[in-house]
Amino acid sequence: MVDYRELHDPNAEYTMRDLSADTMGLSNDRGDRSVEITDVQTTMVDGNYPWILVKVYTDAGVSGVGEAYWGGGDDAIIERMAPFVVGENPLDIDRLYEHLIQKMSGEGSISGKTVSAISGIELALHDVAGKLLDVPAYQLLGGKYRDAVRVYCDCHAGDESEPASNAAEAERVVSELGYDALKFDLDVASGHEKDRANRHMRGPEIDHKVEIVKEVCETVGDRADVAFDCHWSYSAGSAKQLLDAVEEYDVWWIEDPVPPENHDVQAEVTQSTTTPVTVGENVYRTHGNRRLIEEQAVDILAPDLPRVGGMRETQKVANHADMYYVPIAMHNVSSPVGTMASAQVAATIPNALAVEYHSYQLGWWADLVEEDDLIVDGRMEIPEEPGLGLTLDMDAVEEHMVEGETLFD
Repeated sequence: MVDYRELHDPNAEYTMRDLSADTMGLSNDRGDRSVEITDVQTTMVDGNYPWILVKVYTDAGVSGVGEAYWGGGDDAIIERMAPFVVGENPLDIDRLYEHLIQKMSGEGSISGKTVSAISGIELALHDVAGKLLDVPAYQLLGGKYRDAVRVYCDCHAGDESEPASNAAEAERVVSELGYDALKFDLDVASGHEKDRANRHMRGPEIDHKVEIVKEVCETVGDRADVAFDCHWSYSAGSAKQLLDAVEEYDVWWIEDPVPPENHDVQAEVTQSTTTPVTVGENVYRTHGNRRLIEEQAVDILAPDLPRVGGMRETQKVANHADMYYVPIAMHNVSSPVGTMASAQVAATIPNALAVEYHSYQLGWWADLVEEDDLIVDGRMEIPEEPGLGLTLDMDAVEEHMVEGETLFD
């Protein structure tokens, strides 16, 4: 197998903006806080997404757990970056984040998998730092606005193309599971498609989407807020028609109606309607979110914390959005680790709406940690235990690992 820690990369080795403690002349003489990172490891869990769990070890006998955005590649990148943080003080979270961004610039730290991998380490550093200082992670970010964070349930009906099936699942999730915030997929087959490649929707297709919105919204009434996700599927013209057609219904938001690359089109679509438009899961770091916010191309911003750059970066994005009175509804498809990290940040920002929960049909999601009752009545209480406040159940992690994966040491 490739030893990613030994890969040769001239950009990382000779960068002039090296922010390591040695290069910066930083002393680690900090009394009881003179701690060093000794290792970084990953384990991939086969959930409803392949979750990449990250563990940072220290010479104080304290370790922290984080999570990178799901999928292949991040684990190898984290292995590649481990030598850049070994020997560093884990309490210097912001500097280490910028250090990794700079070291990995030649391998793509503006966006993509590299940022997600850095995010995984950054989450674990918050867990370590909280444990070393004996404070919850939210305290490291300036304290909290709320004791519990609202959770919205990403719902999937038996037949997602049938409006009645979606409405029935909405009723079940509200009345039986206790959620008052939901999201359904709207980019489902209608049976009227002529060409799925050109992003254009014909009238019957739009009518089909409107019928789903109508039945779900009318079924739950004012008992729940309901959002609908389009997964970047439509042209500008079709998106405008759809947004206009659902204006009469109480839609919480329509998510990603157009592809994420063209900010000008995004702004045009958002500003064409009174239906709230949400985007953000495919955008990276504060720079990636800047134009969305400043050009008012979004009504609600949806960063994905283990993807956008981690906990501090998400808070920076949220603070920038708050200057333009834009609320934050965090996209989230994570295990309990990434979900709790999102909730910890949501507790610290004034403009938090909710955090997504995408695993309500996965019976063992909560089994990955030892703590019980993570989500109760559609709310995630913020723990007062140090760090993220979670303890991995290593037996459960091992049971659900991706085939061929190895467990943390």
